[in-house]
Amino acid sequence: MSQQFDVVVIGAGPGGYIAAIRAAQLGMSVACIDAWQNGQGGPAPGGTCTNVGCIPSKALLQSSEHYEQANHHFAEHGIEVKGVSLKLDTLIGRKNTVVKQNNDGILYLFKKNKVTFFHGKGAFNGQVEGGWAIKVTGTTEADLVAKHVVVATGSSARELPGLPFDEKVVLSNDGALNIGAVPKTLGVIGAGVIGLEMGSVWRRLGAEVTILEAMPEFLAAADAQVAKEALKAFTKQGLNIQMGVKIGEIKATAKSVTVPYVDAKGAEQKLVVDKLIVSIGRVPYTGGLNADSVGLKLDERGFVAVDGDCKTNLPNVWAVGDVVRGPMLAHKAEEEGVAVAERIAGQHGHVNFDTVPWVIYTSPEIAWVGKTEQQLKAEGREYKAGSFPFLANGRARALGDTTGFAKVIADAKTDEVLGVHIVGPMASELISEAVTIMEFRGAAEDIARICHAHPTLSEAVKEAALAVDKRALNF
Repeated sequence: MSQQFDVVVIGAGPGGYIAAIRAAQLGMSVACIDAWQNGQGGPAPGGTCTNVGCIPSKALLQSSEHYEQANHHFAEHGIEVKGVSLKLDTLIGRKNTVVKQNNDGILYLFKKNKVTFFHGKGAFNGQVEGGWAIKVTGTTEADLVAKHVVVATGSSARELPGLPFDEKVVLSNDGALNIGAVPKTLGVIGAGVIGLEMGSVWRRLGAEVTILEAMPEFLAAADAQVAKEALKAFTKQGLNIQMGVKIGEIKATAKSVTVPYVDAKGAEQKLVVDKLIVSIGRVPYTGGLNADSVGLKLDERGFVAVDGDCKTNLPNVWAVGDVVRGPMLAHKAEEEGVAVAERIAGQHGHVNFDTVPWVIYTSPEIAWVGKTEQQLKAEGREYKAGSFPFLANGRARALGDTTGFAKVIADAKTDEVLGVHIVGPMASELISEAVTIMEFRGAAEDIARICHAHPTLSEAVKEAALAVDKRALNF
């Protein structure tokens, strides 16, 4: 006997679990299916973000930052620490505890909001009277019928051709989070978010890290001024970042990986490392959905094809998050999940891609929202830009971290904020003010005239806004 639901969500990552909870809050009967397992075989909802992405990486970044501070910076504060040692198993164990706490928190929210959870894989099993038949297999076996289906199956790490992940010497983001001993040498292919964050973690813990990137420009998606400052900081820290390389045929053994490449000057090079992290992007995960059987349309890149409202080509079938177009960001997935639940309920869900912030949680942190200077120049749009260094910010001095700056870009005529770019301490938190201003189509003057507490890092954003109109205070 099939169980009937108004909404069945396949996948319990940020897009899926948020969609399920919001739909339940709006009065619908909801089921959510997810196959992630913890080390004991139990349910681990939260998707890539909670299990092998956002959450565990931030836990390791925090722990490795403490280790680096104890080794290199505590003395500046008059704190003498002798005999600092690393217990990597404890560090990894803390990360696993943080992940489990998030898993358990999602299960609690499902229970609180009366979302029925099925631990297993969900797949289409045809169109039936009353909606769509969904079959659950795995830990839980069940047959469901849903009036609406939300596909939120996420993405998986992209492999290099001919070099599968073994998660021992050739690592995806998953393996990079669970290295058993600090490698003496570590290679990273890809200087994007994952490569920089994981490279930073293991450099702080003692590895010699080399990052190889095919693109000629560092962080091409970021504002060029920000990217230049970040590259300077990372290089000073000891990350060896090589841009514009051409990777040859990689050879992996049980103990090492050899990466031949041609550098930006055309010289042949060879990198031999104990372990190699491959972070060259992610691909949408649609395996096991049985999409072909019901005619669910995928685009040329393998994403579930959707319109601006996240509707697929099938009636009452929706898709959100990494499995559809747009940035592969957890908070973008969450926004889509809420919007779809509200649309199913007859409301007007809203997602504004122009105000989705981007963050890289390195040290310095990098965050931005809106347009970069290079994008505005390419569009031929007239703009004004102002920046302010953290070197001149009192709170940054007190923190002992004055790297970077805040930058505000505004329309030359209307003063509307078009983009905000920050490289420096707590950039991930500071960017939210910019998102709020831009959602309300505010002006640089609005930021400048808002009273910011002193001393705070946010004053740098205010001063950058003042600098747009050449009214910055002179320090």
